[in-house]
Amino acid sequence: MAEEGKFDVVVIGGGPGGYPAAIRCAQRGAKVALVEKDKVGGTCLNWGCIPTKALLASAELIAHAREAEKFGVKITGIEPDWTAIQARKQKVTDTLVGGILQLLKANGIELVNGFASITPEKNVLAKTDGGDRVLETDKIIIATGSDPAELPTFDFSQPAVMTSTDALALDHVPKSLIIVGSGVIGSEFACIFSTLGTEIVMLELMDRMLPTEDSRVAKQMRSTFRKQGIDIRTETTVTEVLEYREDGIKVKLSSGDELEAEKLLVSIGRKFNSAGLCCEEAGIEVDERGRIDVDQAMETSADGVYACGDVVGGILLAHTATFEGLVAAENATGGNATMQYHVVPACIFTTPEIGSVGLNADKAAEQGIDVTVSRFSFGALGKALAMGEDYGFVQLVIDAKTDRVLGAQIMGPHASDLIHEVAMAMHMGATSEDIANTIHAHPSLPEAIMEAAEAAHGKAIHVAPPKKK
Repeated sequence: MAEEGKFDVVVIGGGPGGYPAAIRCAQRGAKVALVEKDKVGGTCLNWGCIPTKALLASAELIAHAREAEKFGVKITGIEPDWTAIQARKQKVTDTLVGGILQLLKANGIELVNGFASITPEKNVLAKTDGGDRVLETDKIIIATGSDPAELPTFDFSQPAVMTSTDALALDHVPKSLIIVGSGVIGSEFACIFSTLGTEIVMLELMDRMLPTEDSRVAKQMRSTFRKQGIDIRTETTVTEVLEYREDGIKVKLSSGDELEAEKLLVSIGRKFNSAGLCCEEAGIEVDERGRIDVDQAMETSADGVYACGDVVGGILLAHTATFEGLVAAENATGGNATMQYHVVPACIFTTPEIGSVGLNADKAAEQGIDVTVSRFSFGALGKALAMGEDYGFVQLVIDAKTDRVLGAQIMGPHASDLIHEVAMAMHMGATSEDIANTIHAHPSLPEAIMEAAEAAHGKAIHVAPPKKK
């Protein structure tokens, strides 16, 4: 335990990497301070994962209500109430923030509200409303996260131009929206606002939407979006803003076309938040983009200084940040943990959902791995048909030599839940035959994973055999 007035560990940043790290350090007997410049929970809880999922839940309920007659239920007068939707979103966020504050207090963690930097002596200087305060410490964990990236093409002071943070704070549903970037963030906002009646055009610089996802998933998702009335233009970007207005924006595209909309959302990635930490003075290596370099123990180039979450680059996901934070916390308190990234599930909360883990067929080919790709369609699954959500598929990527599961892509109902069965199988080194031989409840959605595993061995009951030539 640190001496009076000194901390064993100071954590900078209270997001999904920082606050779990602080709690784990406290669980291991350390005296801990957590410095947060805004709200605990970070981007994920306040301006990202949770608020967008709250909005998506409202949008999905509206979509289901509009389809109710297909299920023999007549509903009239379906009308979104944006003010109430936003109020519910805020209530969900506030509840979770309050929970984190209680956990920090219960674990004896001192919360310091202010901007932090690291001194050459490797202490933490916190600039608070009450003045500057030096927090003497033995170890530091940096968890400062990232912010939405901005493009120089656009003036973000203009009311028509938005980041994802701005989009979450809208006081009304825009009539029309241009979304620059068709990745995870752009696609989720497209689903939200399209359901609420916004006319949407998505622009993607690459040759397909969701460019980091499996090609089959991206192709089917584009088809789904088009059916929803979303205009997707690939290999297209904005070359010039022709006009900014209080009520809209007019842009010129690389195709030569001109577009007008009430709002424009830029969703082209994230930028690392390491500026202002005084990393160089403390001997912490940072690359030209602001990413802090760490080893498998999450330790930086400066002894006793660790980092986790978006600011270290790699897989920019909240759950990755949490595990990185836990590894950093273990090591900052005398443990010996390392971070492994081969099994990290990722989810996209579009309609339908997308879940993925490990390798897809293209990535396996790049690595020279001979794989079997086995699929099963939700259209052949009883539970999916009963739910009225029979679109999509399960795809398993299997090592052709060992039968071990190397990855999976799921597009369909509850994909964000289903992907974890495959993640667990991969973590345990299971084969596709192990999955096929595990009895799955009927009727259930996980049966699709079992069927895909059975299909890899030519044993799927609900897949027609190849036609004889």
